[in-house]
Amino acid sequence: MPDAILRLALPSPLRRLFDYRVPDGVARSALQPGMRLRVPFGRREMIGILVEVADHSEVPADKLKPAIALLDQEAPLPPALFKLCLWTAQYYQHSLGDTLSWALPVLLRQGEPAEARQERFWQVAEGASIDDSRIARAPKQKEALRTLAQHPHGVPHTLLSKLMLNRDSLNLLLAKELVTVEVRGHAPVARHQHWLAQPELALNTEQRAAYEAIRSGFGSFHASLLAGVTGSGKTEVYLQLIRETLEAGKQALVLIPEINLGPQTLARFEQRFNARIALLHSAVNDRDRLDAWLAARDGEADIIIGTRSALFTPMKNPGLIIIDEEHDGSYKQQEGLRYHARDLALVRARQEDIPIVLGSATPSLESLHNAYTGRYALLRLNQRAGGAQQPRFLRLDVKSRPLDSGISGPMQQAIGQTLAAGQQVLVFLNRRGFAPTLLCHDCGWLSECNRCDARMTVHQRSGELRCHHCGHVERVPRNCPACGKVDLRPVGAGTERAEERLAILFPDYPVLRVDRDSTSRKDAMNQLFATIQKGHPCILVGTQMLAKGHHFPRVTLVSILDADGGLFSGDFRASERMAQLIVQVAGRAGRAEEPGKVIIQTHLAEHPLLIQLTEQGYFAFAEQALSERRAAGLPPFSHLALLRAEAHKPGQAEGFLDDACTEAEHLLKEMALGGIELLGPVPAPMERRAGRYRAQLLVQANARAPLHKLLALWMLALENMPSGRQVRWSLDVDPVDLY
Repeated sequence: MPDAILRLALPSPLRRLFDYRVPDGVARSALQPGMRLRVPFGRREMIGILVEVADHSEVPADKLKPAIALLDQEAPLPPALFKLCLWTAQYYQHSLGDTLSWALPVLLRQGEPAEARQERFWQVAEGASIDDSRIARAPKQKEALRTLAQHPHGVPHTLLSKLMLNRDSLNLLLAKELVTVEVRGHAPVARHQHWLAQPELALNTEQRAAYEAIRSGFGSFHASLLAGVTGSGKTEVYLQLIRETLEAGKQALVLIPEINLGPQTLARFEQRFNARIALLHSAVNDRDRLDAWLAARDGEADIIIGTRSALFTPMKNPGLIIIDEEHDGSYKQQEGLRYHARDLALVRARQEDIPIVLGSATPSLESLHNAYTGRYALLRLNQRAGGAQQPRFLRLDVKSRPLDSGISGPMQQAIGQTLAAGQQVLVFLNRRGFAPTLLCHDCGWLSECNRCDARMTVHQRSGELRCHHCGHVERVPRNCPACGKVDLRPVGAGTERAEERLAILFPDYPVLRVDRDSTSRKDAMNQLFATIQKGHPCILVGTQMLAKGHHFPRVTLVSILDADGGLFSGDFRASERMAQLIVQVAGRAGRAEEPGKVIIQTHLAEHPLLIQLTEQGYFAFAEQALSERRAAGLPPFSHLALLRAEAHKPGQAEGFLDDACTEAEHLLKEMALGGIELLGPVPAPMERRAGRYRAQLLVQANARAPLHKLLALWMLALENMPSGRQVRWSLDVDPVDLY
């Protein structure tokens, strides 16, 4: 029988497998796909994942190296997740090794055992006594022994400080054999018989119809789009569907778009369920993340809540997947493996034959198209839960009106009236920092980033100019770098400037800023929201972080300071994003008894899109946008792939893309593929970023199958193209940003 050859996927951009010999002492029968092996790779060692065991290799036998060690007794990735990774790598034209690496927690990528955390437990040794003569004159040791004696099952090492147990005293007791230390794993928590920790809310007619429609599809794959206006009670429908899932002995996976929604979602689920809940997102430390991942895999977590990467969490008994705010752009990974968590969740649900629910007040045009064509069940919630009214929209024309730090006189008046009535105001401005740029009033110099085709944003609090594209930071200059004069003026308004001005205009009320800068400290977001939830009159100033899923019952006025940005953009999705953002921000108003009002400051009050959105609602806008996309042959009526390239020297990226375009034209002719257009190459909308020159080539196809047929062969050709070695390039399948 020939020697077994291990075909491994390694975490590298190379789209191929690597062959190794079996490590010494490992039987072929012990090997299964998905296992991790430590292998030599050049001058270093890497962790590879076994894809298959073969009998032959194209590499000469004397060149094959043996793997160093087999790290698993069973594959940490269950077969269902392994299959999803294979599909993902193929669809997104990405290296399988890199894809499998994305699917594993960091510690497993580093070769740590796929086992739950072991913990040291301290307890009193058998036969030990507080009256032992050796501690008669050691009061601290005596007190430590007395405390330990009150915990017959032992005290975990991590809780010693909470019980005021001094480690030095414990080590002295250990040396005298009066205490023992035992290493144990966490005992699995038993499943509950009674899942509800608090009673469920009564569903209204629309909620009940949606719940029943989804529940009737339990036990097999079924996709539902739950399109409910903001405040319509989508979360209550989710919670009751999850209770149904738990009662069937299954697990539920809930994806949320943002980390900052994690704590409030977790709190709501913990209040409702006697369930074991795992939280997975990038702010969870590596050890806790691995523990949560393993608990889900082994069936010890009932509900898994997380951001996009939580999609790759294995489940022993999958029963339901929920994608909240499914329209949100943050479900698309923008670096490395450029997957879309919503789209992959649908693939996973189909592969595991379980139902999936996509929820949003402003569904993406792709999801609406799928619902209108019958791929998804469309379930509408048109009424706010609890009888709350939909907010009223007012378009405030600010043409020729003076603006005070971006805030018009009528807007200031409306804010003052709302605060005087004892209510809260949300001021929305999707630009952080103090001002978008710094201008010399004498010579016209502007604060431009020397590494990007972009202007530096003024951050007044820190006295810095920051580039929000590459992260470059400089001190704010005292004199103009061009002419030496001192009349430097911040131009435009960001959240910092709005916050500062509002604090001066309304000194009797707190002004709370919610953006990436103000919430970067640990727990800052929770503290801000705790203040808001007290219900006292205050002003919230923030970016789109405030638009997503938050419940602020005392906010009755939403002020949108600048709604014009999305009306004139080169990206065909800009108007969709702007409409979603306006509706989502507006949805924070009037969610309780008091009616809400939304005032939109605009220089384009008569723009058809704004009129349609504010007077007829999001669905009227979406249907109009879909008909325009159909006429223009844009997604979802066509399929895109974007080849990006960047290089240190001007012209290099375009040179590579010219070669790539020629190769694609040759393949199209050779394979006789029709309905595919190559658009470009062209410089990227921001040509220079972080010191690199960028260009892109767009591939547009009428159908998905021929596009992927082209991409598979094209990628192989590009990997061997000489001009590709001088540039950094990547392919984005189904791009959401054409930047």
